[in-house]
Amino acid sequence: MSIEYAIIIKNKTRLESLVERFNTKAQAQFYIEKSGGNFQEYTEEHEKFYQSFVEVQTRLSKIIKNKIVEREFISSYIFSENNLIVVVGQDGLVANVAKYSKNIPIIAVNPDKERYDGILLPFNTKNFVKGVNAVINENFKVKKMKFAEAVLNDGQRLLAVNDLFVGISSHSSARYKIILDGKEEIHSSSGIIVSTKTGSTGWLSSIFNMAFGVLGLEKSDYPEFSEDDLYFAVREPFKSKRTQTEICGGMIERGNKITIESLMPNNGFIFSDGIEQDFLQFNSGSTAEIRLSEEEAVLVIN
Repeated sequence: MSIEYAIIIKNKTRLESLVERFNTKAQAQFYIEKSGGNFQEYTEEHEKFYQSFVEVQTRLSKIIKNKIVEREFISSYIFSENNLIVVVGQDGLVANVAKYSKNIPIIAVNPDKERYDGILLPFNTKNFVKGVNAVINENFKVKKMKFAEAVLNDGQRLLAVNDLFVGISSHSSARYKIILDGKEEIHSSSGIIVSTKTGSTGWLSSIFNMAFGVLGLEKSDYPEFSEDDLYFAVREPFKSKRTQTEICGGMIERGNKITIESLMPNNGFIFSDGIEQDFLQFNSGSTAEIRLSEEEAVLVIN
């Protein structure tokens, strides 16, 4: 495989989104500061990102041709097997890109180590060139990123690197039937999170943190996770004459699945990796099967 082109993927900074909302930087600053916010934080974050981004683009241009693609266009962008993907941004951007990467190697660069955890960002602006050269020379180390997969009964499909959320797009209770290992229940809850091991340090961990706090348990009780399994948790399940709470969390082993039937006449949806724009409608008549996908993404590691 010959790498001919690098695709650099970025997202808008918070400052850029504010300027879009308020038309000018001055108006954005006025609104934030009038509300008691610290506009300087937005400015410093923006400046640090673009300092890193320009450095990445400059270094990359000395090695290979490249072009920039904004995150909002990723779902419709057609990648080639002759591409190399360079993501500059937060962990969530890597997760979003991975779903559309079609096994193309991803080099993920942390542009701001003081602000971003970088769990999915093994490179920085200084050492990412090593990863680029390794991919070009076909001698690179990888971490295979496994997906959770939701498939609806009409054939629609959604992947997630971190987690899938099944619920309702309001503060109302999500109503659904849940089926696992031949057992089924009717639920009224704040929705279901289904997580991969990669995502277990994210949204799923917050549920464990809440439970540990309520029960007074030590964080050492946090369970071990496997790359080959999925894990689910029902958020705030409500027990009543018509709803049950026995199937509230657990493991979905590789080869197994959890089935969820929507009982919501409207506003039901499934979204992935915390991005509500990346969703499937999930209203009455829809059934979703969630399992570990056979597809994988290729994350280049240092």
